[in-house]
Amino acid sequence: MKAYAIVIRDHDISEHGYKNLVTSSFRVKNDFEINRFNAIVPENTDVLLSKFKLQWNYPWTGEVTDFASGLIKRAYVTARPKARVAAALSHYSLWLEAATSNETILILEHDACFTYKLNINPSECKGNIIGINNPLGCTRKARVFYQKVIDSQNMFQLAPKVDNENVPQGLAGNSAYIIKPSGAIRMLKLVEEFGLWPNDAIMCRQLFPDLYVTRKFYTTIQNLKSTTTQ
Repeated sequence: MKAYAIVIRDHDISEHGYKNLVTSSFRVKNDFEINRFNAIVPENTDVLLSKFKLQWNYPWTGEVTDFASGLIKRAYVTARPKARVAAALSHYSLWLEAATSNETILILEHDACFTYKLNINPSECKGNIIGINNPLGCTRKARVFYQKVIDSQNMFQLAPKVDNENVPQGLAGNSAYIIKPSGAIRMLKLVEEFGLWPNDAIMCRQLFPDLYVTRKFYTTIQNLKSTTTQ
């Protein structure tokens, strides 16, 4: 399994987070190296959307009902819209990598931080995407999410539902997850069908029913300024 960290080149916050992430991986004695993936930057989004033949399909203000999926799409706090698109395209690019290389990969954002050695075998989980991140401090209704996960004794379990059925819900922040080639192919097809959304919105239980998480949380997030909301 390859691991990739999404890092914004020469961005002080992102570079600092990446350095801390690598240090944390060494500290817990992970058996893999973290490969750097230079994040898509806002000035390149228009070219890449055209190249991939994609269209952004998520509101910048308020909320709308997506009639194709039946889901309510609520706008994220976003000071720089193209930074949000760039973040989604970075994840999309790594889904392409997993699909074309036919290899399971671990995707990490620069603010992830390992708290335990990642010693699981993804092939033992029937899910095609597996979240490994502690929900506390990085997702909506985090305490409910956390409690539902630890109340189960299963090492691998479906991502819990913590809200109304028409609200996209899935992994804890999407800052650390394993994706198998079959899962990557399905994510690419979802983007083709529904358009490009923020990655943690389109990667939801409603559109991807076998979205799994681990009972043990192997990562948390660093206390860094957001590169998309500010």
